[in-house]
Order: sequence, then structure tokens, then C-alpha cells
Amino acid sequence: MEGGAGSRTASALFAGFRALGLFSNDVPHVVRFNALKRRFYVTTCVGKSFHTYDVQKLSLVAVVHTFKGHKAEIHLLQPFGDHVISVDSDSILIIWHIYSEEEYLQLTFDKSVFKISTILHPSTYLNKILLGSEQGSLQLWNVKSNKLLYTFPGWKVGVTALQQAPAVDVVAVGLMSGQVIIHNIKFDETLMKFRQDWGPITSISFRTDGHPIMAAGSPCGHIGLWDLEDKKLINQMRNAHSTAIAGLTFLHREPLLVTNGADNALRIWIFDGPTGEGRLLRFRMGHSAPLTKIRYYGQNGQQILSASQDGTLQSFSTIHEKFNKSLGHGLINKKRVKRKGLQNTMSVRLPPITKFAAEEARESDWDGIIACHQGKLSCSTWNYQRSTIGAYFLKPKELKKDDVTATAVDITSCGNFAVIGLSSGTVDVYNMQSGIHRGSFGKDQAHKGSVRGVAVDGLNQLTVTTGSEGLLKFWNFKSKILIQSMSLESSPNIMLLHRDSGILGLALDDFSISVLDIETRKVVREFSGHQGQINDMAFSPDGRWLISASMDCSIRTWDLPSGCLIDSFLLDSAPLNVTMSPTGDFLATSHVDHLGIYLWSNVSLYSVVSLRPLPTDYVPSVVMLPGTCQIQDVEFSEETIEPSDEMIEYDSPEQLNEQLVTLSLLPESRWKNLLNLDVIKKKNKPKEPPKVPKSAPFFIPTVPGLVPRYAVPEQNNDPQQSKVVNLGILAQKSDFCLKLEEGLVNNKYEAALNLLKELGPSGIETELRSLSPDCGGSVEVMQSFLKMIGMMLDRKRDFELAQAYLALFLKLHLKMLPSEPVLLEELTKLSSQVEENWIHLQSLFNQSLCVLNYIKSALL
Repeated sequence: MEGGAGSRTASALFAGFRALGLFSNDVPHVVRFNALKRRFYVTTCVGKSFHTYDVQKLSLVAVVHTFKGHKAEIHLLQPFGDHVISVDSDSILIIWHIYSEEEYLQLTFDKSVFKISTILHPSTYLNKILLGSEQGSLQLWNVKSNKLLYTFPGWKVGVTALQQAPAVDVVAVGLMSGQVIIHNIKFDETLMKFRQDWGPITSISFRTDGHPIMAAGSPCGHIGLWDLEDKKLINQMRNAHSTAIAGLTFLHREPLLVTNGADNALRIWIFDGPTGEGRLLRFRMGHSAPLTKIRYYGQNGQQILSASQDGTLQSFSTIHEKFNKSLGHGLINKKRVKRKGLQNTMSVRLPPITKFAAEEARESDWDGIIACHQGKLSCSTWNYQRSTIGAYFLKPKELKKDDVTATAVDITSCGNFAVIGLSSGTVDVYNMQSGIHRGSFGKDQAHKGSVRGVAVDGLNQLTVTTGSEGLLKFWNFKSKILIQSMSLESSPNIMLLHRDSGILGLALDDFSISVLDIETRKVVREFSGHQGQINDMAFSPDGRWLISASMDCSIRTWDLPSGCLIDSFLLDSAPLNVTMSPTGDFLATSHVDHLGIYLWSNVSLYSVVSLRPLPTDYVPSVVMLPGTCQIQDVEFSEETIEPSDEMIEYDSPEQLNEQLVTLSLLPESRWKNLLNLDVIKKKNKPKEPPKVPKSAPFFIPTVPGLVPRYAVPEQNNDPQQSKVVNLGILAQKSDFCLKLEEGLVNNKYEAALNLLKELGPSGIETELRSLSPDCGGSVEVMQSFLKMIGMMLDRKRDFELAQAYLALFLKLHLKMLPSEPVLLEELTKLSSQVEENWIHLQSLFNQSLCVLNYIKSALL
């Protein structure tokens, strides 16, 4: 993340992870051959990051060094052996040593006389570089001696491109006028000239695989292919990019051309046809215009569907770029384009997609995506599995108005039906498999104003629509009958339904948010705080958070159970879309004038996060958008490591209140089966005593003699040794008995209770059985035990242990208790204590059950 680690403190819930869908900008690419791996690598620039791709598969590899020293924006880079040369917009040239990252040489040029526009290292010219200027002249420098060797007067037109020709001393010079000059720099002679009518030459490259071909790029995205022997144009590659060709490079001795442009695309073309025109071989491509809508597709959280102002619908993988795919442009008549083989499809392309809805339930059977287009009435269907526009354009046949457009769409969870709202107030239902119209809501129209949102619940029972007139309507999906109509405080802007929980979010034009329960059809939460139009909303998968993005450049997270704002942060560019992963691990956003999708990791999944409400005077801080490099090991500053008052973990006391009954933390196995120990022991009793396996001797004994024979083992007729424990040992008093005797004197029983807590069920039974006089105990010890139980009931701590221990004591000693008046007196006290506690607990249980029954019946 380019904002640094400290910016993570600005948002407690979300941390910048990485950007998706960015591959190239207007900086020319660089191609290099790795002799060790025998592969070509191409490097493109994206924001403040470099992407290095293996040309063979266009897979991303690593980036290494950083050089700091320029004060202005860098616009030219030139590898130079163990050095790299950089030029900034102030015409300051710096030569860096790659491995030490130190500055080797710095040259400063007067921008008014010689503003550097391009740079080249001529082949075989040791320590020399050729510089082109916007004024038209060229200079040859020796960077080792720091001397200007020669100045070429030029052609009175700014130089835009320099490229070494396959022949030594020959350089191709591209000019602002569209001319390409093949010039011999040794003798300062022009060999030949070419001219393109597409504007300035942006880049030049030569084929080196035996064909004398030169390629020249243009600002309009066309590439001209020139034959150097016949000195003529032999082919054109029109619309190779939708923007200017930033860079083009023929791979050495291969018929492959690498191109990149500001349209966020990196393409590799192969020249294997008879006409000499290149065909697209491999590419990495994102959107070439800002995004209009993004949504996660499917339930695994690995694909994001995005629509853009460039008219395309694309899918980006959050796992790896190789899983990205483009669903292409929307075409008005796809069959006509295929039949006629139109090359330029601009005239039949649909306008950009403004809204879409997707469902993967029946994606293998028929189209699962429905989209409405800017200024269009008909909605297009798309097939994700086939990665293409679908078979139908859904629109009502009887509509006669020309100015009506589709404004809202939704698709049912089963994938069978699409619901489309129009600017005229009509809401129609279509079958996704056949494209047939299946009815409309309302007699003439569902709303008097434009439809701002449509949604269908998870069981296809209820349809919710809202219009610009400020009404929210609930319809029966099957019968299309109106169930209820609600008036909103302001005109709605966005409507979003969380199907699993039945929670409906409404963003209003007064910058507030209303949350409704579609079961009770009542407003359950209202949020305010945004200072600009709310562009988009997203629910967390569990429905507990509502995340809103606004034109005030803020993203806010609202906690629905508490009804509070729990997180807020600002961005330097207003967020247009937000969507939460179905698995809850990432939040994806898109922004004004940005071509990428930005992922933010959910910090609450892997760290302790405070969800306390933010104060009303909370001022959010600005967070930088994440870069394309994945953030893994972030070094936190000391300020972020120190826990704040909100983040200090709560230590629960042993007892919250003396009036509350508190249970122990012991597992149930320690006390639950104390009364059933005899049954458990009987079930687990072995059927026969365990047999000791006979141990075989290391050397098998033999009988001495001529014929070798094994000796027969001697039979052991001795009776087995008795394993009965000497009963005399039981006569000794245990530690538990001794602690109980001490308790009679000092009235403290914590030590005796702690001893019992450490024992298992069998040990507890043995200790309680040994309390009777017949087993080595005494009546005084038994009285002390009952007093210990009374102490536990008085304090209301370890409540279940007191009940279990008392029950086992009564079971073991019930026959002798009536004959001891002292014990009977203690039992009478205990009986009243137990009865009092249970009456108190029973009243609380009954009260809770009544409240639960009321809530159940009230919902029905």
C-alpha cells in the first residue's frame, strides 16, 4: 500500500490489500532477455508500481530496486548495462548504479533550449547515449567522460521516438509531424523517410527475424507496418489499442510484437499469416475507462464482475490474473456482426452498462446476468460461463415512448426470472430462459415516478420496488398484487436487499439511510452523517454491517444490531461502488477516474477490533488507495501496537455480583455423572482379567544333541500374585479429610473445595465414601463437609458442583444420616438454602420463558 503502514490506523475494520485490473499506463514498456533462464521479460508501469511479466505466459514475476533523487515526475527510463538512466520533466538526467542504488552522474538541460523528449543507447556505441528534444535537435553524449560529442540539427520538428535499426549506425527517428526518418548518425545522413497520417509517431520497432519490416505507433491506437526494402506501407493494424500506442517492441529473432497503451492493456501479436498482419496471441487487459458498477459473483468470493464506461463487462479474479476474463462489448446485433464480419463494431456497440444483477444458480443452463444500459430501454442478458452477451434483449413490446429507459434490475435467487424497472414507473417480469414477458406490477404502472430500485426476496414470495415519488411498495411476486405501500421521508436513490436476513437498505436523496425489515415492513434503523450523495451500499455476509460509499469521499460502516457508526475513513477519490465478499474477507471498491478495483482486507477476521460506536465529533483521516503489490508483512508503528482504552481486553471477575448464581468453569465430565458411577463401572467392567503376553527369549533354547531340537518352555504352575490392595492403607486419612478437620476449627473451606475440584469422578466418590466412620472417617468430618456445601450455597459460587457433591453425599450415606442428630441439623439448614435458591432461579426461568413465548407469538 502506497500510503504506508501508518494509514492503517485510519480505519479499524479495513486495511488496503491490493488493486485488481491494472496492467499498463501511458509509460512505454521495456523488454529484456534473461540469458540465464533464456526467456523474454516485459515490464510495464502501473501507478507507483512496476509489473514484470514472463512473455511466454504473461505471468507476473518480481520487482527489485528503488531509486530516489528526482524532484519532478519521471517520464523516461533507459537501461544501460549495470546502470539505469532516468529523465524527469525538468530535463534533469540522472544515471544510477543498479545494485548499489547510488547516483553516478547528473546532467541538467535548459528546458527552453533542449527539453529531453526521448533517449536511446545506439548499438556498439560504448558509453554513449542519443537524446532527442521537443525543439527538434538531437545530442550524442559520452556519459563516462561527461562530454557532448555531436549535435544533430534535426528536422525543425519535435522528436517523439528513437529506435536502433538492425543495421549499425542507423537510427529511426519519429517526429511530431508523423514522419519516420531512417538516419545514419555516423555520417549524419538521412537514408529514407516515411510518413503516417495518424499524428505524431509514438514508438518504433524493427523485426529481426529475417523480414525487413518496421512498425510505427500512433496516438489513435493504429500501427503502421512498413517494408524497408520496397519503402512502402504493407499493412495496418487498426485499433490495436483504444488509446495511443505507448510502446511497441519486436522480440529479437521472433515474429512477436509486444504493445502497450494507456487503455490499460498489454498485448502480444504474432505475425504468422500470409498477409503479414499480426493477430492477437496473448494479452493482459483491464478496463480502459472508469468503472460504473462492480459486484462479487458467486459464493466463493473469488470473482468480481465489473462494468465500465468503455462498454465492456469483465470478470476479475481475486486469486490470480490468469483467471480473469472479458465478457466483451455489448452488441446490438451479434449475429449480423458475425455474418458480415465487421471489423469496426463501434456503430453496433451498446452504450455502457449502468446497472446489472447476476445469479450463478442456472449459469450452465441459460444466461445468468441481466444489465441495463445508459439511455436504453432494452436490457441485455449475458452468459458468464460462455463469456459473451446472451440471446435476449428484454423490453416491453407495447411501449411507444422513445424517452423511456431501464433504471433498475434484479434477478431472482433461482435464476429463472428478471425484474426490470423503467423510468416511466413500470416494473416488468421476464423469464430468463425464454426471454418471454411474464407480467407487470400494478395496473398501468407500479410507480408514478421513475423506478429507483427493485428487489425480490430469497423465496420468490415478495417483490419490493421504490420510485422517485418517494413511495416504497411491497408486491406479491406471483400474483403481482400490491400488499402494502409506504411513504418515505425523501426520494430514494439506491435500494439494496440482504436476502438471507430480509433486511432492506434505502439510501435517500437527503444523504440519510433507512433500514427496513421486509417481514414486519417497518423501519428498524435510520442513519445520517454523509455530506454527499450516497453512491452505493453493501451488506456484510451475516447482515450485521451496512457499508455505504458517498461522494463526500468517505466509506462508512454501520452496525445494524447496535444502530451505531463503528468505522469511517476518507479517500482521495470519491468511491463509486462498494461490494463485500460473500465470505466476508474483502471489501472491493471502485473510484472516480480510476480504472482498477481496490481490495480492502477485513481486519476483524485476523485481529482484535473494537466495534464501539464512534463519537459524533469523530474526524476520519484520509487513507491512500492500495497499490498493485500485495501487502503481506506490514511493520506497525509503536502507536498502533500500544492498545488504546477501547482495545484493552476485559477480565471477567470470578463472580459478577453476590446475588447472581455463578457456575464453575469445570467440564461437565467432572460432576455430571457422579450419581451414575456404579452403572458406568458395571458397563466398563472387563469380562476376563487381562492376560500377560508370554515373553519370547532373545535366543531360542535348544536341547543338546546331534539332532538340533528346540527346548519346550517350562510350565509356570505358580498361582498369580494377588493384586488386591491392602485395606490397611485406607485407614490413613486423606488430605481432603485433614482439610475438612481444619475447616471445623477456622471455618475456611476453600482449600478442601480446591482439592475436590482437581479430582476426577472416581476420586470424588472415593473421598466422599471415606468420610463415614466405617471407612476411616468420622461424624465431625461429615458435618464439616455439609458446612462446606452450605458455604458454597451462601456465596452462590460453583453452584452446579455444590448440587452434584451434595447429591452424591446423600446417595452414599443416606442410611446412617437419620441416626446422627448433628448431621440432621446441618441437613435441615441445607434444605432451606437449596429451596430458597431454586425458587429464585425458577422465577427467573419462568420470566425468560414468558418473554420468549411473547416474542414468538408477536412475530406470527
